[in-house]
Amino acid sequence: MTVSTTRRLLRLPEVKQKVGLSRTAIYRLIAEGQFPRQVCIGPRTVAWCQDDLEAWIEQRIQGAPERSDHS
Repeated sequence: MTVSTTRRLLRLPEVKQKVGLSRTAIYRLIAEGQFPRQVCIGPRTVAWCQDDLEAWIEQRIQGAPERSDHS
C-alpha cells in the first residue's frame, strides 16, 4: 500500500473553511454517517484526513443538480 506524500490532517478551523459548514453541522453530519469521521491525533485532539474531505466534496459536486445560468 502506497501513501501519498501530500496526505495531510486538517484541524477543525481548516475543515470548516474548506467545506463551508459550521462545527455543529459537521458533527451532526458525522453522527448521521454523512461526513468523514475525525481521527484522534492526541489525548484531546482530532483532525480530518484531507483525502477523505476532498472525496466528500467531490461526491457533493457530482451529486449536485445541474445549475442553470438562466436565473
